[in-house]
Amino acid sequence: MALNSSRILVSGVSGPIGAALLPSLKARGYHISRLVRGPASGEAQISWNPEGPLSPESVSGFEAVIHLAGESIVGRWTDSKKKRIRESRVQGTRHLAEALAKTKERPRVLIAASAIGYYGDRGDEVLREESPSGQGFLPEVCREWEAGSQPAAQAWIRTVQMRTGLVLSPQGGALQKMLLPFRLGVGGNMGSGRQWWSWIDVQDWVGAVHHILKTDLLQGPVNVVSPQPVTNAEFTKTLAAVLSRPAFFPMPAFAARLALGQMADELLLASQRVEPTKLVASGYPFQYSDLRSSLAAILKPWHH
Repeated sequence: MALNSSRILVSGVSGPIGAALLPSLKARGYHISRLVRGPASGEAQISWNPEGPLSPESVSGFEAVIHLAGESIVGRWTDSKKKRIRESRVQGTRHLAEALAKTKERPRVLIAASAIGYYGDRGDEVLREESPSGQGFLPEVCREWEAGSQPAAQAWIRTVQMRTGLVLSPQGGALQKMLLPFRLGVGGNMGSGRQWWSWIDVQDWVGAVHHILKTDLLQGPVNVVSPQPVTNAEFTKTLAAVLSRPAFFPMPAFAARLALGQMADELLLASQRVEPTKLVASGYPFQYSDLRSSLAAILKPWHH
């Protein structure tokens, strides 16, 4: 179990996930240092450039390292955007893992972000951690991203790759982008609506991090999704019901592709029916396994 004086190093915590994670770490008595791009301000920051090597001294003496940094995948995937998506993840992870492997005082655990994009578009197949990777840009990025943390694992640092699904958060992210059309009553299925969406409430994502920190048996890839994935049609219907709005305006696949290009195919129209096999087996108690209860809690402020 973690001591109160535990030092944790984190990267990439500016988004909605970081906004939920940092206060919960502080509340449990962890001392947090952040890897930041550009000059460090204050002692709790360590400056780094993910594209270049990192000095082992700068990352020595931490109990745990949580590495989430990476270019946002939201937006049109131009060639240069795809290059940034890949390199920010693969190079940053590899440089950090190599530095940690060489430190005098190694962390007990490295938790590195990954995504269920690893599996690609798989229809109704139930996907567990040992399922093979799929075809396409995201599966390729995820394979290289996960391989980037291997130097740490080879140095006997317990290394976990969090294969995260669609994170539902009141602070932004994908859900916020969906809300406007639904609030206006013009939300609807994407494409056929039959594709599986594997989601997780941000509170459970944070809970899973704490669970992984203290569960020494967990290593390698861990699916961080709710035990109850839903089809896009079911997601749509549930979101509309929680907002008390209709949902009859489907977004045809061609319109999604027109608006978002390749990202639509690999992210919104792809089907990933993922099970959190390792989290469940290791006894993680989900707060929100049911989509409706998660959305109702997140959207409470908008209920009049």
